[in-house]
Amino acid sequence: MGTTGGRGDFEWVYNDQPHTSRRREILAKYPEIKTLMGPDPQLKWVVSGMVLTQFLACYMVHNLPWKWIFFWAYAFGGCINHSLTLAIHDISHNVAFGNKLAKWNRWFAIWANLPIGVPYSASFKKYHIDHHRYLGGDKLDVDIPTDIEGWFFSTPARKVLWLFLQPLFYALRPLVVNPKPVSLLEVQNAVVQVLVDLILYYLWGLKPIVYLVAGSILCMGLHPISGHFIAEHYMFLKGHETYSYYGALNLITFNVGYHMEHHDFPSIPGSKLPQVKQIAAEFYDTLPQHTSWTRVLWDFVFDDSIGPYARIKREYKIVKQG
Repeated sequence: MGTTGGRGDFEWVYNDQPHTSRRREILAKYPEIKTLMGPDPQLKWVVSGMVLTQFLACYMVHNLPWKWIFFWAYAFGGCINHSLTLAIHDISHNVAFGNKLAKWNRWFAIWANLPIGVPYSASFKKYHIDHHRYLGGDKLDVDIPTDIEGWFFSTPARKVLWLFLQPLFYALRPLVVNPKPVSLLEVQNAVVQVLVDLILYYLWGLKPIVYLVAGSILCMGLHPISGHFIAEHYMFLKGHETYSYYGALNLITFNVGYHMEHHDFPSIPGSKLPQVKQIAAEFYDTLPQHTSWTRVLWDFVFDDSIGPYARIKREYKIVKQG
């Protein structure tokens, strides 16, 4: 299983997240950045095209041998599904239809959710707000691994297993760290998803369902695109908790690599984040950044100083609602 080494706890800090102050400084110097906030009129068409592509793929794979189902799930369908999860991430900030049509954004996210195979979008929205508001917050930010994850997945082999099981941990961690009541929107999300899955099963059998769900699991696990999960907030350099990546994979991930810019300005759609970087270049050019998500995964596995414990945590003094 490899040797145990590296960190024995999270990196605890006692200051505020850096995005609040940097946002204030950038807007003071470049107030024109506010014009980038608001909906992206192209997002609904791009996302709908991806959803329909996956439905066409369901028809095309329904007679294939099982080995090709899993091949195409990993090589093609899962890439689209992973990209759709990042579209849902963008939509959770109301950038599909704007803040005035918040409900439209919620229902559009359910539409984007359909090829993923399991209900996801409503729960993601509920917890993603906390990730921004309480970045690194103990018992608040469910993006932070649990102590058990940090303790157990500490060797190269175990870290590979952890990467492979990431979708499972992302699904179950909120129930352990910060459980919340099930909302009506989550019930609606689940009902719509199950109905569509049943329709696909009725039309073309089990293989399209396996193609969609397996693609989601495989490509959110050990896959080059999944490097963004580690790249965004794992502490590769002491004291730095958010990192950007400006490489080509942003083209298929709604610019999620521009992650410092996103946390500084979450109401700006991913398509416009490169403009933030261009306008306020001096605020970002000197900050640490990643050049390869694949390299991120490699370093995560084989560098003893990096693992599930390599996250910055802080306490937020709030009164949690019961």
